[in-house]
Amino acid sequence: MQRAELADFLRRRRQAIRPGDVGVAAGPRRRTAGLRREEVALLAGMSTDYVVRLEQGRSAQPSPQLLGALARALRLSDDERAHLFHLAGHQPPPGDGPARFARAGLVRMLDLLGTTPASVLSDLGETLAQNRAGMLIFGDPSGFRGDRRYHVYRWFTDPEARRIHPPEEHEHHSRVIVADLRAAAGRRQGDPEVAGLVSRLRAASAEFRRRWDEHEVSVRRADRKTVVHPRVGQLLMDCETLTTPDQGQVLLVLTPANTDAAEKLALLSVVGLEEFPAGTP
Repeated sequence: MQRAELADFLRRRRQAIRPGDVGVAAGPRRRTAGLRREEVALLAGMSTDYVVRLEQGRSAQPSPQLLGALARALRLSDDERAHLFHLAGHQPPPGDGPARFARAGLVRMLDLLGTTPASVLSDLGETLAQNRAGMLIFGDPSGFRGDRRYHVYRWFTDPEARRIHPPEEHEHHSRVIVADLRAAAGRRQGDPEVAGLVSRLRAASAEFRRRWDEHEVSVRRADRKTVVHPRVGQLLMDCETLTTPDQGQVLLVLTPANTDAAEKLALLSVVGLEEFPAGTP
C-alpha cells in the first residue's frame, strides 16, 4: 500500500470534481475547490473521519469494497479506478468479464439523468450503482449479501421481493427474469458464478426449476411495469435498458408512463428517503 501516493491521488481527485457534477449544491459561501471531505464520505457511504485519515495517509489498508465506493463517489474512469486499487495494494477488478463495480461512464450517466430513476446492474441482476431517484423507487440494495445481492434470487426465494409489483404481473416478471438469466448463462458458459447461482436457485425454488426447464431465452430490453411503492401507491413506468458492448452491465432507466406516475414520482422526490430502512424494496 502506497499511503502517501494514495492520499495525494484521493485529494486531487476530490478537488477536481465540480459539486454540480454529483448533484451537490455549490452555495454562495463555498470556498473549497471541488468536493468537501464530508460530501465524498456521504457519496461513498463511509465516515468523514475515515476519508480524512485516507487523505492524510493514516488509514489501514482499505478493502476492495471501500475502494469501489470511493471510485464511484469520485467518478473515476476505469484507468483511474485501476490506479486507485494499485495504490491501495489490491489487484483492480478485471476490465472484462463479470464486474463488481459499475463502469465509470454509466455512473456519470446516472448523474446526468437527475430525477429520472436509473440503476446500473450486472448481467446477473446485481445492483452496482443507483441514482437518488432510483433509490426512491427501489430502496437501498447495499444491505444485501451473498445470493440476495441478485434480484433473481430474491424474487424466487423471498415473498417480500414481489411486493414491488402487483400480483397480476408476477408471472410475467418471473418469465422475463429467468429468460434473461438463461441468456447470461449462455454467454458465460462454464462460469462457476453463474452455475452456482442456478444450482442454488434450483434447490431453493420449485417455481424456478420449472421455469428454468422451459428453456426460454430473452434479453431484457424495453418493458412496461407497475411499481407498487409503500408511500405513493402504484406507478406505471416504462423501462428502457442500455447494455454495454460486452453485455456485462446494463443501465436501467425508468420513466413515468402517464401523468399519475409523473406526479407521484415528483412527490417522492420531495418527501425523500426518510422512513426507508436499508434493503427495503
